Amino acid sequence: MRAVLVLYKVPNDETSIFKNKCMNQTPIPSLYKPRPPNPSSRISFTTKGHFNTVIHTFPHKMVSSSSPAPIITIISKCTVYPHKTSTLNPLKLSISDLNMLSCHYIQKGCLYAAPSLPQTTLIQSLQASLSKTLSIFPPLSGTFRTTPSGHVYVHSNDSGVDFIHAAAASLSISDLLSTNHASNTFQQLFPFHKKLNYTAHFSPIMAVQVTELADGLFIGVAVNHAVTDGASLWHFFNTFAEFSRGALSPSRLPDFRRDSILVSDAVLRLPEGDLKVSFNSDEPLRERIFSFSRESIRMLKAEANRRALPENQIYGEDDGSAVELAGKMSNDTKLKTVTETVEISSFQSLCALTWRAVTRARKIPLLKTTTFRMALNNSVKAYDSNAVKRAIEDWEREPRCFALGNHDGATVQMGSSPRFPMYDNDFGWGKPVAVRSGAANKFDGKMSAFPGRNGGGSVDLEVVLAPDAMAALECDDEFMLYASG
Repeated sequence: MRAVLVLYKVPNDETSIFKNKCMNQTPIPSLYKPRPPNPSSRISFTTKGHFNTVIHTFPHKMVSSSSPAPIITIISKCTVYPHKTSTLNPLKLSISDLNMLSCHYIQKGCLYAAPSLPQTTLIQSLQASLSKTLSIFPPLSGTFRTTPSGHVYVHSNDSGVDFIHAAAASLSISDLLSTNHASNTFQQLFPFHKKLNYTAHFSPIMAVQVTELADGLFIGVAVNHAVTDGASLWHFFNTFAEFSRGALSPSRLPDFRRDSILVSDAVLRLPEGDLKVSFNSDEPLRERIFSFSRESIRMLKAEANRRALPENQIYGEDDGSAVELAGKMSNDTKLKTVTETVEISSFQSLCALTWRAVTRARKIPLLKTTTFRMALNNSVKAYDSNAVKRAIEDWEREPRCFALGNHDGATVQMGSSPRFPMYDNDFGWGKPVAVRSGAANKFDGKMSAFPGRNGGGSVDLEVVLAPDAMAALECDDEFMLYASG
């Protein structure tokens, strides 16, 4: 069996609208589609401070026909505006931003024990904190605009973000966490279900949903993936929590400079008709959280280094194709040659274990090539400045959106990072009980790494596979030797 490791170069600076990514855009009138209210809902309007509120009472939240009967009630929905007027100039989408236009919004959220606050106080406090946070991150309350020349920008025009207040009185924390198999109920705790990034031309770039549970609270965020990456999303989330705790100013400011070589004059021409994701978003899948303790990862790392490959081992294909840049730039592979003996890291060891186990679970023929895609930082020596420039030139010759998915049945793609400060999101009532994601950008072979709640180097791995492959993975002796839960 031939193995291909595809490494994405991810700059450490915030070059993507604020790693970050932003686009200059104002709503395009011809594309604007107002959302009519549900005829069965009762609606009233109020205006208060930086919030324009539309209160809806629905018997259920709308979900796909394949989902279980919904148990979420929408109490109210409003638009939250920045506390201060933005003075930020329009931001041009970079190459790595444009690549994401045909993908879903990012959906990430935190589960908490119930705060000891009255409902009205809680919601108003979160709305006020969100308003202050949006003033620090103006692109998140902006809109997209495509210029006559075809370039896409984010206009930080204070259009605001959606804020949904929901309730699930019959749902408890234990209901959500009693099994490591991710429940479809989690999907109902997020706004913008499978929403395409391109739609920010005529709808909000971000939405926040706060759902009160029987004994807890879930704060779910959906944000345009062409405007933010994982690092900038958690930067926003951390700042949101800081203001909620009473901070007068953020501990860290975002960087909106657009002086990166990734900001190109090339124009991405999107296909005619409806834009779609590059994978089947309705295929049957199973999702599970596997937990790896610090001790098990240390054992795994020691075993991986004991079996370490010799010098000059080749990772990838020697075909001269462009590198995959900024995590999303290309579907080509790039030769990776280790020119010195280096220690295999803990996370690399975990990724290798998962790759092998999933390959076995899929019963892939021995002669078939398998691929593992992941994002790495600037420490990857194989990505020098010349390699980055070649990748940009390759994309500019043929601009294209990033094709997510497992199109050959033998691909694994790792996202997120156990180094993201997900459990730093203390809104004033303690750190999260758990961190979860929604249904966005999930396909057979998609995986996301989260830090374990207890820290210390522990990792929670969110694994999405076809049902048969998941059943086989759960019976894989080597994999389950290190995993728990």
